[in-house]
Amino acid sequence: MLISSKRYPEEFKIEAVKQVTEKGHSVAEVAARLGTTTHSLYVWIKRYDPQQPKIIESGDPLAELAKLKMCESKKLSYWFTLNPLILRSKT
Repeated sequence: MLISSKRYPEEFKIEAVKQVTEKGHSVAEVAARLGTTTHSLYVWIKRYDPQQPKIIESGDPLAELAKLKMCESKKLSYWFTLNPLILRSKT
């Protein structure tokens, strides 16, 4: 089985990302219209969307620890919103 991979210019990818992030079109819709896969478009969004967090090397271990704690806190908050029964007391 031969899989061909089509290369797209960076400007094309950025414009595709803008159609999703700025104009509100769905990933599936944009991918189908542009003749690419949803997987590729998600990768481009991760790379080119300015709202996506970027990994920045930090020389400060305390700053890194603070970021990790905040991330964990957000995960717990999200989990509890999905599982409200756990918050009920057993009284």
